[in-house]
Amino acid sequence: MGINAQVFLFSIKPRYAEAIFSGRKKYELRRLNSLSIPRGSLIVLYVSGGTRSITGEFTAGEVIEDKPENVWRTVKKPRTGIGRDAFKYIKGSKRAIAIEVLSPTLYRHPVTLDEIRNIIPGWNPPHSYVKLRQEDPLYRLIIEPLRVPE
Repeated sequence: MGINAQVFLFSIKPRYAEAIFSGRKKYELRRLNSLSIPRGSLIVLYVSGGTRSITGEFTAGEVIEDKPENVWRTVKKPRTGIGRDAFKYIKGSKRAIAIEVLSPTLYRHPVTLDEIRNIIPGWNPPHSYVKLRQEDPLYRLIIEPLRVPE
């Protein structure tokens, strides 16, 4: 990964993660606070629910940032893999973002929440997403080794 690449950790429900890794979901929608996701960013997925593990990643392609209604109009086209419940999630926020999913990759060995906490005691996944620095222990000790091909 390039020195200037940005890394984000997203929490995501199992059904949406499965849709991303199967190639059915073409855009990931998020409510937007003040954080911007540049094209080419690495998006690492922590799958919540019964899975509770870091399972894979994708590269951010086209990034659409606008009012929720405008974002929805752009990405609701057939075959984007986004259902109406996604609009309900972003509706009401001041800004929303749609991130094109490129090169979704499942890690060979997902790392569970318990395993993460054995390495980084007290660690908790983000509620939605968080930006990681490459020197962050989560990236350096857990994510980076997952990305090395075997």
